[in-house]
Amino acid sequence: MLAQEIIRIKRDGHTLERGQIDHFVRGLVDGSWSEGQAAALAMAMFLKGMSRDETVNLTQAMTYSGLVMDWSTANLNGPILDKHSTGGVGDKISLMLAPIVAACGGVVPMISGRGLGHTGGTLDKLGCIPGYQTTPDLAMLHQALKTAGCAIIGQTAELAPADRRLYAIRDVTATVESVPLITASILSKKLAAGLHGLVMDVKVGNGAFADSPEMASTLAESLVRVASGAGLPTRAWLTDMNQVLGQTCGNALEVQEAIAFLQGQAQEPRQLLLTRTLSAELLLMGGLATDESDALQKVDHALQSGRALEQFSRMVSALGGPVDLVARPGHYLPMAPAQLTVLAPCDGWITGMATRAIGLLIVALGGGRRQASDRIDARVGFARFAQIGQQVQAGEPLAVVHAADESAAAWAAQALLPLIQLGDQPPRLAPVLVKRMTA
Repeated sequence: MLAQEIIRIKRDGHTLERGQIDHFVRGLVDGSWSEGQAAALAMAMFLKGMSRDETVNLTQAMTYSGLVMDWSTANLNGPILDKHSTGGVGDKISLMLAPIVAACGGVVPMISGRGLGHTGGTLDKLGCIPGYQTTPDLAMLHQALKTAGCAIIGQTAELAPADRRLYAIRDVTATVESVPLITASILSKKLAAGLHGLVMDVKVGNGAFADSPEMASTLAESLVRVASGAGLPTRAWLTDMNQVLGQTCGNALEVQEAIAFLQGQAQEPRQLLLTRTLSAELLLMGGLATDESDALQKVDHALQSGRALEQFSRMVSALGGPVDLVARPGHYLPMAPAQLTVLAPCDGWITGMATRAIGLLIVALGGGRRQASDRIDARVGFARFAQIGQQVQAGEPLAVVHAADESAAAWAAQALLPLIQLGDQPPRLAPVLVKRMTA
């Protein structure tokens, strides 16, 4: 079976058979498909679409391209639960949710990815913590789960290796925004992780891959349907991504904000609502709460008691990071040498922002990748980001640029200004929670 023949079949709009998809996935793993061939088929899949059967077959083939976890003999005291986001700007929810759920009795082996396109990746954020092992061996992963109840890691060589290669190719070939490819990528990792329950955070808006409610609903339905069909109970929330989530965007800055959030500080209201809701959803799925009210009370107790912060600290140290990171984040997390405050040019209300363009601006500063081989500057990004609906006076801060040098900071400040809209009337605020979807 020739790779170019499989590419031609999909290029011409035909349906791929299971054997052809299996050939492609094997080729991703053993290297018999070149980068160009894999990129060509990804583009054909993107342009021509994939049927439900094709998507299921691709998901299953990538799941079984490596090790599938079996936790039955691991002596973990709790249901295996996880959450995944389709990506946004400033989305650091995973960093808070995993230790919250662990503090409530869940076990969270969260396999995360690098940034894709304009969105930041959880793995890139954790990569700025000195010593933190994002690809631990299985012994270290098991120990972290026993010690902390959660472990946010990347795809190891054993878990869904076909997806890891395809993921990197999609990032640099403009084939990210495909419902079937997103579905297969996300679920192959989650199915390989041996989960008992999954909640999906499907972003919708101008900072999301799914910029329309129709596309977001289609993606959420695809994820829930394919996952449930594969035996993984899954629920999805459509959530708003028409503005930066929280007050920071950029890798090290988001880790700092997540720690402050777990410490009871910097709990921006939209970010808090989303974190509480998704965490509570997992407690219900895992049988760790009797109803929504009970679940939310347990989440709040985990935060207020400091248990969630403790679980985060244990996770970091169990995976090789500093034991005192939460006590001294400024000592360990890299800080950009140049910082410049962006000031409002006039009085008004913040009525909107070009969120995707803001994400691309971080990439241009060095905080994301243009090519798969690019190194990320974890220091750069934006802090103290204003929120839609906030009233500002001329000369008041809209954000603080963190950059590698003064010239980059000045350039980014000028580029950011037209991406934040100011109006003379307060806007109608969109809810962060848009729609809940089940199988």
